[in-house]
Amino acid sequence: MNATEMVASHGQPAGPDASHFVLTFENNRFASELFGQFDEHLKLLEKELGVDAVARGNAVALSGSTLATHQARRALDYLYAQLQKGAQLEKSDVEGAIRMARAADDQLTLPTLERKARLSMSQISTRKKSIAARTPAQDGYIRAMERNELVFGVGPAGTGKTYLAVAYAAQLLERGGIEKIILSRPAVEAGERLGFLPGDMKEKVDPYLRPLYDALYDMIPGDRVERAMTAGVIEIAPLAFMRGRTLTNAAVILDEAQNTTSMQMKMFLTRLGENSRMIVTGDPSQVDLPRGVKSGLVEALDVLEGVEGVSTTRFTDKDVVRHPLVARIVRAYESRGRAPQNGDNA
Repeated sequence: MNATEMVASHGQPAGPDASHFVLTFENNRFASELFGQFDEHLKLLEKELGVDAVARGNAVALSGSTLATHQARRALDYLYAQLQKGAQLEKSDVEGAIRMARAADDQLTLPTLERKARLSMSQISTRKKSIAARTPAQDGYIRAMERNELVFGVGPAGTGKTYLAVAYAAQLLERGGIEKIILSRPAVEAGERLGFLPGDMKEKVDPYLRPLYDALYDMIPGDRVERAMTAGVIEIAPLAFMRGRTLTNAAVILDEAQNTTSMQMKMFLTRLGENSRMIVTGDPSQVDLPRGVKSGLVEALDVLEGVEGVSTTRFTDKDVVRHPLVARIVRAYESRGRAPQNGDNA
């Protein structure tokens, strides 16, 4: 950003809580990408923050409440910095910056307790792609994966818990921090009787692991993913087949963990070996186990609370980064107080 020019609020809302200023950006091309086609990104700022944002060449005039205009300024400042680093902005990036700008007002900087002027979001980067946290929970999740050997990411669909786990594993592999990635998921729909399904082991479990594959191909070129699978660097390990193994120098991801039994979860967690990271994701509200069978994820969250080296990130509907309707759907079900369908599973 080249300059921030404070101007009088002629024709703008008056009062102690009113603010009006102009942000000027040095690079005209970046400014155009920042504002979006037909100023769509500025319109999103207006809708979400309740400000007026008027583009004038490579500058934008912001007016509205002091809180909202400064949140808009933080979001634009962050997004412009991302463009300077070579990023391509999408609508979801703008939405994420707005979420984080709002959250920054709830985060005080010690020891001065001053409001944060700039956004600081955790990022995951590989040679193919870089992604930044789009919610405070995602930010804490990425930081937790960096600091802990065992991380639980729990919450509703669409919050990025599985995608970020796979992306982080891909980053570790590319940087040489680990030697392999192991992907696992309980095949509850097949009753773990995978032998009845056609094809080899990979073909049997592929339908259950598709979300993990999608994230892998996003972070690593497709040909490299295929070679890594052939070489065993990326391994598909059905949960039912992991007993007796010690997983060393690996990033191990267990997805849909709410569908593990207590015995399966304990077996999985005790596979952790030297220089390995485990990331367990799931949604305790979506248990598909038989009635009366307790979810291993629910039990583990309780048993391992406060254990050193274990971190839990809990996502809510506010962290949904898919279509906005997904967040409203999650919120609607929660507001109904849907009764548990599987006895102790809740």
